[in-house]
Amino acid sequence: MPAARESLLDAAYTALTERPWTAVRMVEVAAAAGVSRQTLYNEFGSKEGLARALVRRETDHYLAGVARALSRGAPAAGARGDAAAPIVAAAAWTVRTARANPLVKAALTGCWGDRLPPAPTGPGDPAPTGLTDPAPGGAPRPGVPAQRAAPPGEGPLPGPAELVGRFCDQAVAALRPGWPEEELPALGTACETAARLTLSWVLAPPAPGAAPAPGRVPPQRARREPDTEAVSRLVRSAFARMTAGTQAADRS
Repeated sequence: MPAARESLLDAAYTALTERPWTAVRMVEVAAAAGVSRQTLYNEFGSKEGLARALVRRETDHYLAGVARALSRGAPAAGARGDAAAPIVAAAAWTVRTARANPLVKAALTGCWGDRLPPAPTGPGDPAPTGLTDPAPGGAPRPGVPAQRAAPPGEGPLPGPAELVGRFCDQAVAALRPGWPEEELPALGTACETAARLTLSWVLAPPAPGAAPAPGRVPPQRARREPDTEAVSRLVRSAFARMTAGTQAADRS
């Protein structure tokens, strides 16, 4: 039931922006999505399964946005062009997404706060506390499966290292057509440096401002975004220095 699944994930995300995950009840998620609680359990198996599916969807959306940002500014084959532009676009997307989406920020940084689900575990690991949906008084809800195994073949959820790696892999793939083969290792280093600079900004922004309420990533707007512009300048400068140093070394 793809439509029901997306509605349930949307309802779970909305609930998470309004209250801590421990206070999110499965029956309320089902009601908000307009389906029965049994449909919710049939789809996800447990509150842990719902949390895992929600984190996976949000990180998949984040990575898809990275790919879109990189593709819009990627140079044509054989032309280096403004090599930093797609990396800057992907860095800006990362900062904007992490600012708006607490699950993406947690996945990127590994910092799972009290309001979020506990750090996700592998499918075979014991369920962390706080993921079940107990009845008042702490007893399991009658007639509701407490925990079911994750679907076969579902791997671990991506953490900071994997997300940085996939950012770098996508960046190198986008820029590779315009780079000589012998300079590809340096390109990879430059992309990784840009990714880690971006991640450090997400983890510890130097000038906290008035952050918007958690929610969906806002569309591109005409107003200036100082944090996004600042990290874009930082990434562009670092990328330019690294690639310029490689070209100078090749000419000497």
